[in-house]
Amino acid sequence: MNNGMKKIFTKFSVLTVLCLLLLNAAFAQNVTVTGIVKDDSNAPIPFATVMIKGTTKAVQTETNGNYSISVPSNGTLIFSYLGYVPQEVAVSGKTKIDITLKSDVTGLQQVVVVGYGTQKKKDLTGSITSVKGEEIEKLTVTNPIAALQGKVPGMTISNSGTPGASPVVRLRGVASTKDANPLYVVDGILQDNIDYLNPGDIETIDLLRDASSTAIYGLRGANGVIAITTKRAAKGKTAVNFQSTIGKQHVTNLIDVVDANGFKKLYSAALASTGAAPFDYTNYNGNTNWQKEIFRDAMINTNSLNISNGGEKSTTLVSLGYNNQDGVLKYANFKKFTARLSEEIRITDKIKVGGDISGFHYRSEPTAASLNTAIYAAPIVPVRREDGLFYAMPSFQRAQVGNVVSAIERSRNNAINRGYRVNGSLFGEIKFLTDFTLRSTLYTDLGFNNSRSYSPPALTVVYTGEGTNPTTTFTDPNVRTSVSQSAAEYRKYQQDHTLNYDKLINDNHRINALIGFTTVYESSTILTGSRTDSTLKVPFDPNLWYLDIIPRTNTTTNSGNGAEESNAGVFGRISYAFKDKYLLNATVRRDGSSRFAPQNKWGTFGSVGLGWVISEEGFMKQMKGIDFLKLRAAWGRLGNSKGVDPNLYQQEVSQASNAVFGDNIFPAVDFTYIPDPNLHFEIVQGFDLGLDVRALSNRLSLELNYYNKTTDGILTSFILPSSTKRYFTNLGKITNKGTEISLGWNDKIGSELTYNISGNFSYNKNIVNSLGNVSNFQILGNGGVNLTESGYSVGYFYGYRQTGIYQSTADLDKIPRMSTSLPGDISYADLNNDGVITSADREYLGTPFPPYSYGLNLGLAYKAFDVTIQGQGSAGNKIYTQRRTANFAPLSYESNRLNAWTTAGSTNVEPIIVSRSNNLLFSTYYLEDGDYFRIRNLQLGYTLPKNVLAKAGVQKLRLYVSGQNIKTWSKVSGYSPEPQLGNVLASGADNGVYPVPAIYSFGLNVTF
Repeated sequence: MNNGMKKIFTKFSVLTVLCLLLLNAAFAQNVTVTGIVKDDSNAPIPFATVMIKGTTKAVQTETNGNYSISVPSNGTLIFSYLGYVPQEVAVSGKTKIDITLKSDVTGLQQVVVVGYGTQKKKDLTGSITSVKGEEIEKLTVTNPIAALQGKVPGMTISNSGTPGASPVVRLRGVASTKDANPLYVVDGILQDNIDYLNPGDIETIDLLRDASSTAIYGLRGANGVIAITTKRAAKGKTAVNFQSTIGKQHVTNLIDVVDANGFKKLYSAALASTGAAPFDYTNYNGNTNWQKEIFRDAMINTNSLNISNGGEKSTTLVSLGYNNQDGVLKYANFKKFTARLSEEIRITDKIKVGGDISGFHYRSEPTAASLNTAIYAAPIVPVRREDGLFYAMPSFQRAQVGNVVSAIERSRNNAINRGYRVNGSLFGEIKFLTDFTLRSTLYTDLGFNNSRSYSPPALTVVYTGEGTNPTTTFTDPNVRTSVSQSAAEYRKYQQDHTLNYDKLINDNHRINALIGFTTVYESSTILTGSRTDSTLKVPFDPNLWYLDIIPRTNTTTNSGNGAEESNAGVFGRISYAFKDKYLLNATVRRDGSSRFAPQNKWGTFGSVGLGWVISEEGFMKQMKGIDFLKLRAAWGRLGNSKGVDPNLYQQEVSQASNAVFGDNIFPAVDFTYIPDPNLHFEIVQGFDLGLDVRALSNRLSLELNYYNKTTDGILTSFILPSSTKRYFTNLGKITNKGTEISLGWNDKIGSELTYNISGNFSYNKNIVNSLGNVSNFQILGNGGVNLTESGYSVGYFYGYRQTGIYQSTADLDKIPRMSTSLPGDISYADLNNDGVITSADREYLGTPFPPYSYGLNLGLAYKAFDVTIQGQGSAGNKIYTQRRTANFAPLSYESNRLNAWTTAGSTNVEPIIVSRSNNLLFSTYYLEDGDYFRIRNLQLGYTLPKNVLAKAGVQKLRLYVSGQNIKTWSKVSGYSPEPQLGNVLASGADNGVYPVPAIYSFGLNVTF
């Protein structure tokens, strides 16, 4: 090529490149795309996200669904909104793009936690219910689990109004006589409680209820698993969210007690019936309702701040929380402070690392008041004199019952309880060979609690005087000041290592396989001590509330204990789907616990689940109205090691009587219990059958479940015959059978009115199949009020059945009675027809565990307004009014005693007012039906229009008012109808239950 040709070629090449660059620039220049985003019913979707693919640039649709975004003409837009299938559209130079997003079949595309991983809801073969964080945010609670009441079938929750208290949870009944609490899994770490979590920091809660879903947790998941996922920063978004509520707590119903006139009438009648001299009420002119004196309207405040930032290479979220709850019982308070930092760094498309660290601090100020004292105290006594001195109780109850208001004031702010908790995790994840993911996570959880308390000197009180006795003041010289201290430490270290394989073959076969290894080590130490002064009183000064302020020569008590244990496991899971029609999920785990003897440490557990998506079959596609139909069945086997002390199989010793030989004293020890060398974990097996239906354009949803779960080898302790020593062994079998129904309807009327209705119902039958081969073996609870034996539910109520009241001596001659029975006493059923009432006439009187539970949820949204109504209840259980059985002194009376028997025919229910031992026997007289229904939450919200907020740089602002527990329908006479479930073998007793108050609150949720 000559020079001329070279020059021409060079110029032509440069011109060509320039043309190509200009052409590319023309194609790549930005265009403004506008449009509207609608759902499959042609209604606009506000706040849907429109993002430019491959960038972090995004906008949200307005309240009418419209959007506008500047995008490269050759770019791609991604349209997404929660609850709908995302959609990608190439711009290709277009300036108007309207999109219709399809519903994801009521959450079937939603990802739920299944244990060391996640799975789409449509692929599940077990019973898992997911609750979103925004549902929890609607209630003013300090513990997020309290917000789940009535939302999940098969879940029973018993709340307490005590500030900072954790609710008691039962999933599908009681499967163990020791520990029936579920396992909590928070972002992978195994926990026994979640007190440290900020309710506003939760993304989702997944409840794994059946044995097949929890089998992968081996020895820890027998009572169900509650998996909690906390919020993370979204990729490509920067946001600041603040939520706050402030509310007033109010006790809606007091226990109905007599006033002063009623007390005088009843106490005088009691004295007269025993021939005692009348009491002189001359100086007792009070009419005090002691409950009103100790209760108050109390403040509750919850706050949560989340700051998140997501870039191409990293995401960061900072969360802060502050909760402050006063008790409705005066002077009680609980404060909770939380902080969390979550960070994820994407080193490459295949490698990422990250971690979480969270801190929790609480401050608790309890109150020393007894709720029962406020019921027992005589109303004839005023609270205090004009000079401020408190009145003492009358002579007939002074030694046993005090002025409850003076008790509160005397112990006000005399305890310092502090707790600190730090937990964190670090993970690394590598994707390789396209389909494999290796992930390793290290966790730690450290807790430190300490408390100091002070018992002040006795107050000077006023003795009103009886008859002609003058009013006097008295200070008890025997009451001394004392100081107590305690400290506890808790440590947990966990590691999880998993390898995951995820593959789609020929668009027909989806395979997900997982193998993993995990270990958990836990230890705890507790020290307590107290000292009482003998001469010098300790001042009311928190800086002096340490044991050393009182000399060691004074009365001193101390104690301490600790424990440690470890668990290790290897596990695997495979999930397979063929053409999205035929589903298989199978798990296996080899798990070990140090709690048991070496030969019994390890067990092998597993599960298998099958699913058939019938709606994917050809014959179903022709059927109109059915959008999704799945039949599923699953079986699982796992173990339970909860509820027993570490190393229980080993001998435990304590100090025994010393031996003396001459002048020498030799200390001695003795075994406190006899260990079973064959002690092993409980074995839990369960079968589930379920049906999932979505119909009528996904507006109707239905879920049915049937389950049968059995626990074998129950961990039980009892006293050996002719011995005082305890024996701990595996004894017996428990079965829980039940059904669960969830039904929902979502629809729209026009383009601006949406509504949803959902309800759930569950039934559980609990029965003890056997207690080993021991004949007539029984486990007693609460002094024999509760009984556990073959053929009945765990811890059922066992006693006499009231048939009426003996009206006369003639009744005593013709009706079976006790030898001490008199007219006016309770008559009991003679079950064995031997003509007398003995302990052999006791029988099954009911269960403390509600077999029926249900919830109802209603939602309505019109334009910017929304209304939510939530109700829940339970039925079929009994509540034992144990507070009514106290007889340690002449006590005040509940109003039912105004109908006490006086003469023949006066009543056939209430016994004579005088306290007689056979009327205090446990019987149906002391049982109440525990059925109740409660309006759990009523909330009205308003979301400000986006065009109003845009000027202030606010993305979303919602204001709302709500009322919780505002109305309860129940025949229970106590403060709360919720079943008392804390002690498995002795549940159901109301012996001073703390009220669950109504809460009236105002809140806001704002996002910048």
